Amino acid sequence: MANRKSVDLFVIGGGSGGVRAARIAATHGAKVAVAEESRYGGTCVIRGCIPKKFFVYAAQFNHIIDDGKKYGWTFAGSFEWDTLKANKDERIDRLNKIYIKLLNDAGVEVLNGRASLKSATEVVVGDTIYEAQHILVATGGRPTRPDIPGAELAITSNEAFHLKTLPKHITIVGGGYIGLEFSGIFRGMGVDVSLVHHRKEALRGFDEDVRHEVTENLARSGVELLMETEIVRIEKSDNGGLRYQCQQHDWHESDVILFATGRVPNTTNIGLEEAGVVLGDRGEVRIDHYGQSSVPNIWAVGDCTDRLQLTPVAIREGQALADNLFSGSDTRTKFDHPVVPTAIFSIPPAATVGLTEAQAKEVHEVDIYKTRFRPLFHSMSGRDEHVMMKMIVDRPSQRVVGLHMVGEHAADIIQTAAIAIGMGATKAHFDRTVALHPCTAEELVLMR
Repeated sequence: MANRKSVDLFVIGGGSGGVRAARIAATHGAKVAVAEESRYGGTCVIRGCIPKKFFVYAAQFNHIIDDGKKYGWTFAGSFEWDTLKANKDERIDRLNKIYIKLLNDAGVEVLNGRASLKSATEVVVGDTIYEAQHILVATGGRPTRPDIPGAELAITSNEAFHLKTLPKHITIVGGGYIGLEFSGIFRGMGVDVSLVHHRKEALRGFDEDVRHEVTENLARSGVELLMETEIVRIEKSDNGGLRYQCQQHDWHESDVILFATGRVPNTTNIGLEEAGVVLGDRGEVRIDHYGQSSVPNIWAVGDCTDRLQLTPVAIREGQALADNLFSGSDTRTKFDHPVVPTAIFSIPPAATVGLTEAQAKEVHEVDIYKTRFRPLFHSMSGRDEHVMMKMIVDRPSQRVVGLHMVGEHAADIIQTAAIAIGMGATKAHFDRTVALHPCTAEELVLMR
């Protein structure tokens, strides 16, 4: 006979959003349990942002070693894939333990196992049924594979962090930020890279100038761009690797094929629909402005809602939900995110906040300010790398409604500028700010 327990909040998923909600709810005095079937930390910590950024750092040393020659340094060294993996795994293990400790310290019951809904108020984990006043779905997302023959022979971003050996050649399918980031990572590690994308340029949905600059940077780095085509078949090749056919019927060979063709909400087979929760076409939990699903006591945050698939957004939503339910305050926080900066950690990186030029022109009369230059560092290193900055201004109010950048330190610069843009800064506010010279960010206040 199953054991039974009662909690105020049961959280399904131990990623960033779920952990934040569980911790904050517990600090408000709620009785909380959280279940995770994999490792605590979720996509970002275990198989996403954090290990990816470690790999980006590793890939950049290839350029640093080269750049150093013009600055009087001579380096001798070689890259060891196994060393990087081992050190990355050690750090991820540490972060996983930190997440568990934070939950334990807050008084949350931490469960390792798959959770599923038995009813709208009951969650099953192993041989225990938890009766919950509130249930939070924070199950994140998972990579997709296209429905083509041989798709099972390829890997996704999940497996890319654990390849036994560094391939000599990798083909990456998909022109979104994941595909671009892994293209830069493997190219920086000395791997021959081919990028297959069904559009002319990468990063659909981003500003056109950002898309063009990032795509050109990939080509300059030596990535083979197979654009405006798709893979239709994958087979094993005679040499032990893989071969794939594109729409134009041409065949290519590669040691590894990595699908970066998008992610879908991870909501299947956990009893949501049986409990009455309405899901969208992609399996996303449909929620209102407060994270509430179609079932009043079932809530959702983060990637499983298929809104903004960003870790800081999931954390904000988890915090807001816990405060709304358990703080005792009459003030409720909506899941609205009007100004969200985001970055693509390509090499060099890109970052953006606010509207693209196309989006802005749909609702505003706009002034466009743009600059493209070689940064001081590369004026001596000799590397063919530029910075592109673009500011979009609403003409009548002169309020800055979009800012986009490609180049070193783009993420840090855009993060800081996002504060000003969120406060309603105008072009005049930027113009009257004294430049900090010499640095890349000074161009933000010098564009005329």
